[in-house]
Amino acid sequence: MNKLELISALKTEANISKAEAAKVVQIFFDNMADAMARGERVEIRGLCSFYVKNYKSYTGRNPKTGEKVTIKPKKLPFFKSGKDLKDRVDY
Repeated sequence: MNKLELISALKTEANISKAEAAKVVQIFFDNMADAMARGERVEIRGLCSFYVKNYKSYTGRNPKTGEKVTIKPKKLPFFKSGKDLKDRVDY
């Protein structure tokens, strides 16, 4: 399912216009992204949680030349499925 399919499903289920459904979905995603940008964990009970992992700087290698390269510290988003979602998928 992609974003447009989600908007269409919301439009049908909630009996609202496509524009209203698109706005609801955009507000939802924007708030999730903003919370994660602040370093907060986003948890949707029974479905999943999203969180940010911090990685320290380390020395890596350029695969083409083999020379050592310093990799800067970074933050990456992660997804963890909830128990209900796992059970639903693995029926």
